Amino acid sequence: MSQQSQDQHWMREALDLARHAGEQGEVPVGAVLVKDDACIGRGWNQVISAADPTAHAEICALRDAASAKKNYRLPGSTLYVTLEPCTMCAGAIVHARVQRLVFATREPRAGVICSNDQLLDKSFYNHSLTWTEGPLAQESAELLRAFFKARR
Repeated sequence: MSQQSQDQHWMREALDLARHAGEQGEVPVGAVLVKDDACIGRGWNQVISAADPTAHAEICALRDAASAKKNYRLPGSTLYVTLEPCTMCAGAIVHARVQRLVFATREPRAGVICSNDQLLDKSFYNHSLTWTEGPLAQESAELLRAFFKARR
């Protein structure tokens, strides 16, 4: 399977988790952490239901994987997320030693991978990773637009 096919496959799973978040009244963002072609962590936005400002989809997926692996370091993994990460999530991704980040669509207000900053390109981190944007971007953006339109 090509890298593009893999990226689309795992992003579809992240989108399913984003839909689940939206059904729960949360901003519809989902994340899947993959290593060796297997999902090792799943997460969706849960800030409202968990009453936890850190319960972003990325953080929840990292926590799920770290708990399953009994290790806070997750080298060799790829994180798929439906929305460009914020500052908090970018820091957690670096500290977890994720190897690659793939996100669907940009976050013009709080995204720090390429929209408002390029945090992962900074030289002061002691870990670097690659990132890719775009797989299923239109579907992710539409899901977010529909969610916020319904709330207005």
